[in-house]
Amino acid sequence: MPATSPAPSTRVPALLVLEDGTTFTGSSFGAVGETFGEAVFSTAMSGYQETLTDPSYHRQVVVATAPHIGNTGWNDEDDESSRIWVAGYVVRDAARVPSSWRSRRTLDDELARQGVVGMCDVDTRALTRHLRERGAMRVGISSLETDRAALLARVQQAPEMTGAHLADEVTTPTAYVVPARAEKRFTVAAVDLGIKSMTPYRLAERGIETHVLPATTSWAQVEALHPDGVFFSNGPGDPGATEDAVSLLRSVLDAGVPYFGICFGNQIFGRALGFGTYKLRYGHRGINQPVMDLSTRKVEVTAHNHGFAVDAPREGRTRTPYGWARVSHVGLNDDVVEGLALEDEDGALLSFSVQYHPEAAAGPHDASYLFDRFVDLMGSRSLAQAQGTKN
Repeated sequence: MPATSPAPSTRVPALLVLEDGTTFTGSSFGAVGETFGEAVFSTAMSGYQETLTDPSYHRQVVVATAPHIGNTGWNDEDDESSRIWVAGYVVRDAARVPSSWRSRRTLDDELARQGVVGMCDVDTRALTRHLRERGAMRVGISSLETDRAALLARVQQAPEMTGAHLADEVTTPTAYVVPARAEKRFTVAAVDLGIKSMTPYRLAERGIETHVLPATTSWAQVEALHPDGVFFSNGPGDPGATEDAVSLLRSVLDAGVPYFGICFGNQIFGRALGFGTYKLRYGHRGINQPVMDLSTRKVEVTAHNHGFAVDAPREGRTRTPYGWARVSHVGLNDDVVEGLALEDEDGALLSFSVQYHPEAAAGPHDASYLFDRFVDLMGSRSLAQAQGTKN
């Protein structure tokens, strides 16, 4: 439905209805209108601008667990893509006046400018507890509809996240290059399944020229770049409904090119190795998720945004056509697989992935070493190739 923007002083009543019929009332926030999606909650205390512009949240209505949102306003530097991707945004207390020297406008104004329907004055603690108990589910927000039953009927007709193939809806339409900073060391082909802008920036910091490619890219197009490594990004949707990316990654692994994947890229890696995926009850979303590296037993505090996970054995190694696969990281809250490693017979690393966001936008920097691990992996392969040529 068409959306317009009211001033905070003229907010209108709003209605939120979950697919099980649970209803919350509040006030309009951002655009006035109606929206539908999957209701999920994020436990981040800060970084709402990066969250809202993360393509992985496509078709999701995000509930902020932090009670006060919008107090740093909206700036022109922290966007992780060209637009806000969330289907809707639900908060308890919306800041009336932003307080940050970097702020250019209010969060309310930016949501309205981009036509994003939101809701404030909601008991987000009760809503989050309900989603934890019942699981993520479809939801509708409306500042136009007053009939709960009518809105519920439309919610129950909305598409579910299970079975949704969404990467093609958020990917770049054309390839582009992010040059290396300082001296170029490697070339990486990054398949955009919903990439955040900080990711190629982190690669560029390490001397990597990154070719960001559409999700529909073929192996022939990747191979033509002669990449030193291949990267698959985060992204939205059900990994079980994504076949092209799995096929492309198997070609990458067949060719022996080092691979690094994050988030959705971890799930695609799991499928390429022969593991299954499944939908989590309410997912992991926030910047305070504890993960253990099983090799070092080190615990990292990490940024997450995923509703699906890889189903793989937590112990031992599994034989695959490409080498030996093992679970490298697990979530300490619920033992969910948070990383995979592909190794040769002797245990040397060939490719790897993690389920979280090492680019730290927004989030802690505990996992930044993973970009260095990717650099080391590409360096080892280049050295081996050079030695093979001499021999």
